[in-house]
Amino acid sequence: MNLVFLGPPGAGKGTQAQRLATAHGIAHVSTGDMLRSAVAEGTEVGRQAKGYLDRGELVPDQVIADLVAERIQADDCSTGFLLDGFPRTLAQAELLDGALSGLDLAIDAAVLIEVNEDELLQRLTSRGEGRSDDQPDVIRHRLEVYADQTAPLAGLYDQRGLLRRVDGLGSIDDVAARVAGSVNGRSV
Repeated sequence: MNLVFLGPPGAGKGTQAQRLATAHGIAHVSTGDMLRSAVAEGTEVGRQAKGYLDRGELVPDQVIADLVAERIQADDCSTGFLLDGFPRTLAQAELLDGALSGLDLAIDAAVLIEVNEDELLQRLTSRGEGRSDDQPDVIRHRLEVYADQTAPLAGLYDQRGLLRRVDGLGSIDDVAARVAGSVNGRSV
């Protein structure tokens, strides 16, 4: 099973992605985690990405695409993977399609976790991780970037018959049950 997780910053994608990946025995491929690790380690990609991340902007497509293409060829992805944070633009979706095609793979479903903006702001300003991109002005910019560049992916995956919309409000367990139902073919 190869999945894409979509949703605005603060929707709970990382939490739900990890739970679903563990339940299905597939790799959780978080581009955010990969980038934060690269920044912390001071790698070349990390140095390139740091300025973009600190401003709440998207890291250039090719940098992310190269990271993901390499990652999905790892042994732990042989039974499937869940992409969390990629693609984030239509251009990245095209790069992903090309990479998957070259590996004779495809996306089975795209899960969109939906949460209203007021709840997102509350979650992001109170999550307490101290991330540099969780400042109110940066959060607003991230939500604008999401609306402009990432939200159109829902339409793309919907046209392909792959989109699964999930209400992201409620307890972590309630949302997890809805997410699991969406990929296991039950209505949510």
